[in-house]
Amino acid sequence: MTRNTPLRAGFSLIELLIVIVILGGLVAVVAPGLMDAADGAKRDTVCLKMNDLKKRFDMFSLDNGTYPDTEEGFEALLSNPDADKYPNYREKPYLKELPKDSWKTPFIYIKKGSDIEIISYGADRKEGGEENNKDILFSECSK
Repeated sequence: MTRNTPLRAGFSLIELLIVIVILGGLVAVVAPGLMDAADGAKRDTVCLKMNDLKKRFDMFSLDNGTYPDTEEGFEALLSNPDADKYPNYREKPYLKELPKDSWKTPFIYIKKGSDIEIISYGADRKEGGEENNKDILFSECSK
């Protein structure tokens, strides 16, 4: 049996190049949106962690009548920094380990009068920054 048309065994080089260019274009369009979504998820996770930390500081304040000083910071949730100053400190600590943000950087704690602020320096791990590198403040998380 003879055939008049040749049998095609695969794709030509030009067809493969066209497919690669199309896939590259799709990746270029979709990838930035996925990266922004991942950054947004990390920022949301930081706010959730901060909310949990704020609740632990609130428990500390309820037990002891005040928040720990800025210098005592998160360590005050791990162990009683001053038994005379905090006589109602719980037997079990308020935290098991020092907290870190989504970028594996320690949070910053600041006592502001009768309230507190919890800060993450964001993706760049430095104070300040813009967009994804902007500092995350607990007081701004719900906004």
